[in-house]
Amino acid sequence: MVVRLAFGGGRFEEVGSYSRAKRVGPFVAVAGTTAIEPSGRLHAPGDTYAQTVYAFGRIEQALKDVGAEMRHVVRTRAFLTDMRKAGEFARAHGELFAGIRPVTSAVEAGLTTPGMMIEIEVDAIIHGEDGKILY
Repeated sequence: MVVRLAFGGGRFEEVGSYSRAKRVGPFVAVAGTTAIEPSGRLHAPGDTYAQTVYAFGRIEQALKDVGAEMRHVVRTRAFLTDMRKAGEFARAHGELFAGIRPVTSAVEAGLTTPGMMIEIEVDAIIHGEDGKILY
């Protein structure tokens, strides 16, 4: 069975002993992902739409690192600091997942950095166009 890990260079990955993404067989989980840039700077403070697009870019790379693609995503979870901005998340999600249509949920939560608007997790199952599981 395939087991692969991906690391994003996050400051807590080593201390917290976790991976950005983990694949076991066809199943992939991606850890909560925010809009913190490699420099440590927050991308687009206060802009939920821009942070959503940025976080999904990081998620897409993590998926690729373990042999998966965005088309394999079956669930997304968003943690928003302000549910009044959920429409901005929904717009970005709709643009990125047109034709894929994973299930999703969103909840309001406190996040670690002022101006950080969203954190996103995804689950994926690597499968073919016919729905057959691929290893």
